[in-house]
Amino acid sequence: MSNCFFEQIAVPEILLRVTNVCGVCFDDLIEGEIIYYDMQNYRYLCAKCHEKIVAKMNENCESIDENGLFE
Repeated sequence: MSNCFFEQIAVPEILLRVTNVCGVCFDDLIEGEIIYYDMQNYRYLCAKCHEKIVAKMNENCESIDENGLFE
């Protein structure tokens, strides 16, 4: 999934200038922890949300979620 997400360390520059919360669950991103930049949706994710999203994606960064729009 390296073409879908960019892994990096949460440094003060990101936390102060870009965001200090996960783009999905809005939990705080803590300095020094590993975070992921979602290159399709232009947001930073915590490790927990990254894992959930990756589990539902194929190698082309497309969702393979079995649920339909109205389920």
